[in-house]
Amino acid sequence: MELRLNSAFAVFDAQDSGCVSYGVETSGRRWFVKTATTAPSRRSLLRAARFHAAVRHPAIVRPEHVLDGPTLVYPWHDGSVLNHATVHGSDRSALHRFQQLPLRDVETAIATILDAHLAVTAAGYVAVDLYDGCFLYDFHARQLRLIDLDEYLPGPFTLDTDRLPGSRRYMAPEEFVRGAVIDQRTTVYTLGRTIHHLLDSPHGWRGSHHQQQVAIHATTTTPADRYPDVAALAAAWRTTLPNP
Repeated sequence: MELRLNSAFAVFDAQDSGCVSYGVETSGRRWFVKTATTAPSRRSLLRAARFHAAVRHPAIVRPEHVLDGPTLVYPWHDGSVLNHATVHGSDRSALHRFQQLPLRDVETAIATILDAHLAVTAAGYVAVDLYDGCFLYDFHARQLRLIDLDEYLPGPFTLDTDRLPGSRRYMAPEEFVRGAVIDQRTTVYTLGRTIHHLLDSPHGWRGSHHQQQVAIHATTTTPADRYPDVAALAAAWRTTLPNP
């Protein structure tokens, strides 16, 4: 398998993760290659390899090859990242386009994200650094995939630093408190923020009042006042959807 950077058709080297990623084509197939260039990024990719070894879901893009380095080799999928975040800033033009899709398409994407996180929690993991930059959306096929879940960790665990990595727009209050318990209720908060961001738009809230209440309940400041786990959130979300 020829995976050289100098033969790439796309290069992503302006990330703040310490990784360099690129797309290559070999034997008629396209791949997304992610390589580590620093000690922290090597730890991140090793963590990602462990996560993908434990979690399986059709919407979660997982590496087909883990090479020394480490280097993770994923199948290439067409689409647009809803938040293209680089060291130069964030480009959310794809998010704004997504927010203008028919409401049923947005609801389907949210259902996909929640269902994927049922698999995440079933494997004993909690979400860390989940934000709109992890959502790859194929506007032609109307299909959402989850990428770059490199920071997900087995949980629950007690936070032994001053904060977890991530976007403040999606992070729960306890992710900034040393000694706080990080568990499924933390993931519930992040998923509630996801529902809020994807159903919001420059013209205001697009979802139903019931859907808004689900997002509010999921993002209550006190963890004990949220849905107790992702399964409860997913069940509540399903009650907001119209009959097929």
